[in-house]
Amino acid sequence: MRARPSEYELVAPGSLPAVLELLASEPGSWMPIAGGTELMVQYGAGKLGARKLVSLWGLPELRSIESTAQEVLIGAGCTYTDLRNDPVVAREFPLLARAASWTGSIANQNRGTLGGNIVNGSPAGDSLPALLVYEAELVLASARGTRRVPYIEFHTGYKQTKLAPDEVIRTIALQPRFAAYHAYSRKVGTRNAQAIAKLCLAGLAKTSGNKIEDVRLAIGSMAVTPVRLRKTEENLLGREWSGALISEARQALESEVAPIDDIRSSALYRLHVAGNLLQEFLEGLFA
Repeated sequence: MRARPSEYELVAPGSLPAVLELLASEPGSWMPIAGGTELMVQYGAGKLGARKLVSLWGLPELRSIESTAQEVLIGAGCTYTDLRNDPVVAREFPLLARAASWTGSIANQNRGTLGGNIVNGSPAGDSLPALLVYEAELVLASARGTRRVPYIEFHTGYKQTKLAPDEVIRTIALQPRFAAYHAYSRKVGTRNAQAIAKLCLAGLAKTSGNKIEDVRLAIGSMAVTPVRLRKTEENLLGREWSGALISEARQALESEVAPIDDIRSSALYRLHVAGNLLQEFLEGLFA
């Protein structure tokens, strides 16, 4: 069953304060829409429950990438193309730029936004493991003001978040302190382009000789939300390269994840491939 345009209302206030005022006037009645790459799929299938949409597309307050002495602030309305082309993102956060290049087609990358990828809440979102290992913070805005939420706390369940009905994500805040880290990411899908991830791993590590001084790992499409692999990190932290390192790291990973079964892959496949990606990350680290 396809949607009928006459059953929907779309407004474009043209400024962020006007959008926030509208959301505050009728909390929960209006659904923000930016690039629409997710919502329009639901609309085309007749499954978009929200009937009142407010456009965030093109708002200048959400489209900038700014650097301060302490952090880089990426507007939630920045597209994947914006992320791919920005020299600061490419230099300081290569995992995020790489994830942007994986997402859909060029047309999708020109429309899809980082904020939309986060709010959509799919555990298969390409950018989400990168945001976890970079320890991003989300700046949430409403007519009441702004607040910060660590990204790792934002998802509360499958497609459930801490975003209030009158809030939008304004910016994603990242600290540029990972230039000395080895960066790794890998997406596994049914094809090389325009594929939804069966599994996606992002990793950062800093070494001194053969010793791991710091390590950060996150995985997508493994659980109902993207997951930071804390126990696996603890197993690796301070370790030196040895023949037992990989097997023990794989065991640590297997002990802390509970893989999902869904239409794209099985739990058993996900568990095995996650171990392979972790091994590839470690081998590259000490190559």
